Order: sequence, then C-alpha cells, then structure tokens
Amino acid sequence: MGLIEIIVLAILQGLTEFLPISSSAHLILPSHVFGWQDQGLAFDVAVHAGSLFAVVLYFRKEVGRMAVSWFASLFGKHDSESKLAWLIILGTIPAGLAGLIFNDFIEGNLRNVTVISITTILFGLLLWWADKNAKQTKGEYEITVKEVLVIGFAQVLALIPGTSRSGITITAGLILGLTAKAAARFSFLLSIPLIFAAGGYKTIELSQQIIPVDWTAIGLGTLLSFISAYACIHYFLILVEKIGMMPFVIYRLALGGILIAFFI
Repeated sequence: MGLIEIIVLAILQGLTEFLPISSSAHLILPSHVFGWQDQGLAFDVAVHAGSLFAVVLYFRKEVGRMAVSWFASLFGKHDSESKLAWLIILGTIPAGLAGLIFNDFIEGNLRNVTVISITTILFGLLLWWADKNAKQTKGEYEITVKEVLVIGFAQVLALIPGTSRSGITITAGLILGLTAKAAARFSFLLSIPLIFAAGGYKTIELSQQIIPVDWTAIGLGTLLSFISAYACIHYFLILVEKIGMMPFVIYRLALGGILIAFFI
C-alpha cells in the first residue's frame, strides 16, 4: 500500500466508524476512483483496532465503572452501571450472531455500489425522520431491556453495506425517545464489544493465512485510525446537541446521489 492510500483509508475508517454516514460508502469511493486494491485483512484488523482503542480510551471512566459493577453483579450487587453493562452485552448478541451466520453471503452478494448507494440514501431518510419526530427525553441509563433489544436488532441491519452501524443504532435510539447525545453515547458504547468480536474473528482468519505483513502500514494505519476516531467521538458528541442530525442526513443523501451518478 502506498503512503497516501494508508493515510486516506485509515482516517476514513476512524471517522466513519462512529459518524452516522456509512463507512462502506466511503471506503468504496477511493477504491473505484483511484483503482486501489482491497487493503487486505491485516490492515483491516489494524484500523479496527485503532477505532477500538479510541472508543475505549474516550469512555475509559464509564467502561471502568461498568466493568467493576458488572463483576459485582455476578455476586448479587446491582446498580445502574451493572444494568447498562448487561444491556450492552444483550444488545450486541443479535448482530454478533447474524454476522457469524450471514457474513459470507453479505460479502459475496451485497458489497456493491448499487446496494451501498440505496442503503446510504434510505437509512439517511430514516435518520431524518427519527431526528425530526422523536421526543428525545431519555438518557442512556433509562433504556429498558425491550428497548435495547430493538436497538440490538436494528444493529443487525448495519451488516448490510451502506447502512452505517452508528447511524442505525442512533436512529433506533432516537425513535425510542433517547436524546441525540444519549443515543450517540449508547451507540458508541455498544460498538466496543462488537468491534472487539469482529476484530478477533478477523485476527483468527489472518492467523490462518501465510502472507507477508507490511508493518509500516499496520502501525501507521492503527495510529491514524485511533486519532481520527477519538477526535470524531469527541467533536460529534459536542456538535450533535447543537446541530442535530440534519447535516449528516444531507451528507448521506448527497453521497448516495454521487455513488448513483458516477457508478450506476
């Protein structure tokens, strides 16, 4: 991989992992425009690791409290932190199982420009509707088991390229009455076990391949993905309370239109 390719793809991964704008749509654009090859499994693992480090570091206090409370809950001591930890685990299960079952089918049949452009627009419009009509009164600690299951099954849709994992979980959270900031925070926390599981699965795949590894690309990709993801989380949580979701909706519609105009 060339230096420019490493920089662009790593930053795109870090930003689009948490913004509700679809990572698939952004990663497919440079590959078509510049004729870049697939970045490979090792680089994919690296940039996802960077994103994982960023979200864990940003929410280190929350993650620490939840971890301690979750462990205490195993011995009968329950509080709001342990409840949130259990809900995050529960919300991860649907997408985790669906990923194991349908991953090969999705990779072989749905990772194309047509699907990505349609889902980018369709789920952008759904985000607009949720942002416009939702009550937005609850915090993440007020989520119920039924509501987290709705968000968890909504996250399954993110397996379809172009949907955006953060976009669909934030959309579901808004529909259920969460504030925009609470929906975003819960979406980011929900990403931790899923990114960890996906990274672990890809690492197992990687260990079964005998291929040379470009450690410069791996190290730089991890670092840039980490920096861009951390900055994205920080500024998105600040901006979302002030500007809402409409700028991201407009961006998704424009991006979907560009994909259709140029590639379909």
